[in-house]
Amino acid sequence: MSSYYNPRKTRNLYKPQSDFPYRVSRSKVDLFLNCPRCYYLDAKLGVGQPPGYPFTLNSAVDKLLKKEFDLHRAKKVAHPLMKNYGLDAVPLAHEKMDQWRDALTGGITFVHKETNFYLTGGVDDVWVNPQGEFIIVDYKATAKEGEVSLDAEWQIGYKRQMEFYQWLLKQAILFTAMASRIEKLLTLN
Repeated sequence: MSSYYNPRKTRNLYKPQSDFPYRVSRSKVDLFLNCPRCYYLDAKLGVGQPPGYPFTLNSAVDKLLKKEFDLHRAKKVAHPLMKNYGLDAVPLAHEKMDQWRDALTGGITFVHKETNFYLTGGVDDVWVNPQGEFIIVDYKATAKEGEVSLDAEWQIGYKRQMEFYQWLLKQAILFTAMASRIEKLLTLN
């Protein structure tokens, strides 16, 4: 067992009556969907799951892809892979991109007022097509031979991950747009 693993946490426990929003990450939503009991043990009692194996190669590929796409983002041009696969998009140049990528201290965030949940998720990248539509990207590395697909039952987590990020980004952008409009209205008066 890792010396960094502390199975019993005392901070960020779910307290329904708290005035402060409870932080729920994309992976915690997935934990709830896969095992509600495991989520309860983690969120309410502070008993976390043992960490998985570190995917060093996957992390390296992720970091390198982000750096490479950032070069194309700065030039506002499509990456050659996008062209090869017929994607009419470019990496999005946005002032919050570094924040959106940082799942631990930033990420895309939204407070769901009805539940008092502070929902967070860190994306690998966001691309934009000529119509202004955002494309959420999550880099995955695999040693699988043959065609890669998302059809295996165990890959449902990848699909949920993308759906969560799409929903979260939509909520954050709508909220920002509404706040901006309200601010403009207030400055007119």
